Amino acid sequence: MTDTPFGGMFGDIFSMLGQQGPDAWFQTATQLALNIARGEDGDPNALPAERSRLEELAPLVARHVDALFGVARGAQVETVNRSGLTVAALEQWKPFIEPLAHATPVLPDELADQNNPFFAQLASTLGPLFLGFQMGSVAGHFSERAWSLSAIPLPRTSSQCLLVVNNLKGFADAWSLETDEVYMFALAREFVASLVLSQAGTGDALRALLIDGVREAQSAQGDIMGRLQGMMGTGDMSELMNNPASLLDGIEVPGTSSATNAINAATGVLMAFFDSAAHMVTTSLLGPRPLLVEAYKRYRRTDARGEDAAAALFGISTQGPHHDEAAQFVADIEGRYGLNVFDALLRVDGLPTFEELTAPEAWYQRVTNSPLA
Repeated sequence: MTDTPFGGMFGDIFSMLGQQGPDAWFQTATQLALNIARGEDGDPNALPAERSRLEELAPLVARHVDALFGVARGAQVETVNRSGLTVAALEQWKPFIEPLAHATPVLPDELADQNNPFFAQLASTLGPLFLGFQMGSVAGHFSERAWSLSAIPLPRTSSQCLLVVNNLKGFADAWSLETDEVYMFALAREFVASLVLSQAGTGDALRALLIDGVREAQSAQGDIMGRLQGMMGTGDMSELMNNPASLLDGIEVPGTSSATNAINAATGVLMAFFDSAAHMVTTSLLGPRPLLVEAYKRYRRTDARGEDAAAALFGISTQGPHHDEAAQFVADIEGRYGLNVFDALLRVDGLPTFEELTAPEAWYQRVTNSPLA
């Protein structure tokens, strides 16, 4: 006999998830994400002519990016559809989210005081399950419009560069832009991001910031077990049964804290640098492109909700005053010293601190006088 009228139902859930193994949460995330990514159009591959044109431009753009950093990498690009980007995003995000799936659940005080083994099992089973719902939903919607993984500046374990050609073509058409200029800008941004984010030192520095950022993000998203207790207390589980993801309603970006300030300062400058470097490369190849600059700026502010939600998983806010400060930071450094100075971002000590975000000269003096410079 169970302690709740729903014990039999949840017993079945426990049994099912137990058979799926410890990665059940990630399997749930992947299935949901791909279902969303396929969308109503079935997620077609890019037309051969459009894919070929992007691949033709890639070596030219790569040479300009390599010249910016003084390297000879010759990045390769792979064209994918939305599903391809979704799978890559899930694999990139998994190491940051997985510890939460295996963490010991913390029950609300009123449940912990009851010393009820049913609720403990419920928390340990459904917590990872709903984490999978959350991650899968976010990943699926992320790829609806995102061009590449560079939409969120997270550490990478490889220099693989993926681009969703259909999303690029959709952006160009929506803003009446030439396809070549959009392709060049997107290639440059992805190549720059790949080079920076695949560096061991940069990755280690970002991972240290992300540990606290992910924790802040999860704590800001509400008490799943508390919501579940409320549903069970009223005896009305219909909403949960009809829409399990309803427990995730109200997900929020974490509030201001030392952890979010640190990760937002670092990622804000990274994103602003990727943008400036991509515009510089595009301008050097095609001349000034003011309409592209304005279109991308508006896109980031109004049409990138999927990317914003994905960033929030890691405690990162892709909107807000700190992005204006980051853009000004990059503009100041570029105006005084040139974009080449940002090769400091390839080092473990190159990311700007929150205090340096509004003091770019302090960052410049620190990184140029660093023993690692």
